[in-house]
Amino acid sequence: MDFDSRINRIGSHSVKWDSMEALYGVSAQDGIAMWVADMDFRPPVCVQTALQKMLDHGVYGYFGNEQPYLEAVQWWMANRHGWQVDTSHIFTTHGLVNGTSMCIDAFSKPGDQVVLTTPVYHAFARVIKAAGRGVTECPLVVVDGRYQMDFAAWEKAMTGRETMFILCSPHNPGGRVWTQDELRGVADFCKRHDLILVSDEIHHDLVMPGHKHTAMALAAPDIADRLVMMTATTKTFNIAGAHLGNVIIADEALRARFAERMNAMGISANSFGLHMVMAAYSPGGAAWVDAACAYLGGNAQIFDAGLNAIPGIKSMKLEATYLAWVSFEGLGMDQDEINRRIQKSAKIAANHGVSFGTGGQAHMRFNLATPRAVVVEAVERLQKAFADLQ
Repeated sequence: MDFDSRINRIGSHSVKWDSMEALYGVSAQDGIAMWVADMDFRPPVCVQTALQKMLDHGVYGYFGNEQPYLEAVQWWMANRHGWQVDTSHIFTTHGLVNGTSMCIDAFSKPGDQVVLTTPVYHAFARVIKAAGRGVTECPLVVVDGRYQMDFAAWEKAMTGRETMFILCSPHNPGGRVWTQDELRGVADFCKRHDLILVSDEIHHDLVMPGHKHTAMALAAPDIADRLVMMTATTKTFNIAGAHLGNVIIADEALRARFAERMNAMGISANSFGLHMVMAAYSPGGAAWVDAACAYLGGNAQIFDAGLNAIPGIKSMKLEATYLAWVSFEGLGMDQDEINRRIQKSAKIAANHGVSFGTGGQAHMRFNLATPRAVVVEAVERLQKAFADLQ
C-alpha cells in the first residue's frame, strides 16, 4: 500500500488544496494544505476496482436492492467493532453533517439547546444554529496533556432547555478515544437530563496502535431508547466526496421519527457511494485501514516530536483520527501573530482553533494524512517560523 507518493491535487476541485489561498492566503503552489479533514492518499485498490467496474459498464442508473450494502455495513461493525447491527436499523444520509442536521430536525425543535463538549468539530455548532437551536457548551478539561470530561462542571452549565447531546467519539480535534467509563458517564448524564444522545463515530476506524474504540451502543446498551449512532466509510477510506453516512437507530420509536423526516426530505444514496462502501467494507479494505493507521501513527510521532521541541508549543498526543491538535498558549502570542507565522512564514493552511468553540483559543488543527515527506517538511517550516523561540 502506497502512502508515500505525492499526488498533485491542485486543480482537481479539491476544497483542501484549491480553496486554501482564498481562505488562508496560502498559495497551493508553494504552500501545504493541512486543514480540511480528507487524506492525500488514494483509497484501497478494492474501491478503485469497484469504480472501474462501474465505468466499464457505462450505465449509471438508479441503484436497486440496497440489502448487500446494508449487509456490508453489518459485517464491518461486527468484525471490526464487535457490534451487532440489525440492517433494518440503518438509514443512509448524505454524509454525517447531513445526518447530524437530520437528527436535530427530527429530535428537537426551534429554541431548544443542544449540548456540545468543546472544543469540538465546528460543523456541529454551525448546523445547530442554522436550524434555530442554541448551543450549550460543556468544555473539556486538559489533564496530563489529554482531554477529560468534567461532569460536575457540565451539571452547572445546563439550563433546562437542552434536549440533545452530540458526542464526538473518537474526539475531533483532540484525538481522544473515550474510555468505557467516560462513555458510561455521558450515557448517565443524558439519562439525568432526558437528552437524546447522538454519537458521531465517523473516526472510529482511525485509531492509533495501542488504543481501542468502543461503540456507544456497546458501552451503554441500556440507553437504546435515547441513542442515535452515526458511522461512515468516508473518513476511514478517504472517500468523503461520496457524501455517504449511516444513522443507526435501534429504538423503534426513534427510528419512526427519523424515517418520517427522511421520507419528507426525499433522501436517497448515490450509486457510486454505495458501490464504494460495499467494496471498502471487506477484508481488503480492513487490511488497508490497518496499514493506514500504522502509517498515520508514524506521521504523528514525527509531527509531535518536532512541534514539542519548540518552547511554548504543545501537540496533543493522538489516540485516534489523523488530526493533530496543537496548543500555542505557552507562547503568550495573540492569534494574529500565530496565524501570521503559520500562514505567511511557514506557508501552511491549518484550521484555526477558535472555530471549534470554547477551549480552542490559541490552538490550531493540522491534518497529518499526507505523505511522510510532507509532514517532515511541515515540521521544518514550523520550526523555522518559530526559530526565534528556540
